[in-house]
Amino acid sequence: MTKVIIVGSKGRMGQNLIKLAQPVAGYSVVAGIDAGDDLAPHVPQTDAIIEFSHHTVTGSVARLAVANHKALVIGTTGHTDDEKAEIAGFAKSIPVVFAPNFSIGVNLLFYLTRKAAQILGPDYDEEVIEMHHRLKLDAPSGTARRLGEILAEVQGGSYDELVRNGRSGEVGKRTKTEIGMHALRGGDVVGDHTVYFATVGERVELTHRASSRETFANGALRAAAWAVKQPAGLYSMQDVLGLHD
Repeated sequence: MTKVIIVGSKGRMGQNLIKLAQPVAGYSVVAGIDAGDDLAPHVPQTDAIIEFSHHTVTGSVARLAVANHKALVIGTTGHTDDEKAEIAGFAKSIPVVFAPNFSIGVNLLFYLTRKAAQILGPDYDEEVIEMHHRLKLDAPSGTARRLGEILAEVQGGSYDELVRNGRSGEVGKRTKTEIGMHALRGGDVVGDHTVYFATVGERVELTHRASSRETFANGALRAAAWAVKQPAGLYSMQDVLGLHD
């Protein structure tokens, strides 16, 4: 039985996590924490903390996890570079699974995107399109950003160097190395992501569509159960699933 604390328990993901983290599935919820609640008294009783709240909250949650030697699963997106560096520092003391998306299917998409980019090479133009519900705060999504990072890594460059967010006006011809990034918002879309590889005469499309947040919640719970058995370190969902060459 893996004991977990859910931070962000009143949000969409938090509610799904609480619903799915049942003893029959091998989990026990020690506490559901949201704005105004005190996390500290509950931490000693848990095995892992799962955080889906806001990027400004992650640091304080992680400090409590470190102080109590507890595993941490971070599903929040939108972190600044400084916040990401801070998370890497915490991972020197405890196991931290930090992923932009906990869906098993999306993590397969990450893997396939890297493979496709390596095989297809520079003759194929690369574009990423994502769509989410109208209430999502950040753009592009953390998942889309990770797809852009993977494409940039294969090219030998960085996200900030190569990604072009949308196009407007007379922008000129597409360069050979740019990675187009486009964010759509509307309705109640849980999350759609498509990576395009286009060249003269053909294109390849890799698409993942989420129809329920339960897929993300199941993945986060799986990550928590895995993390409590690991040494200190910064891990991704790719590590949890063993999606490495």
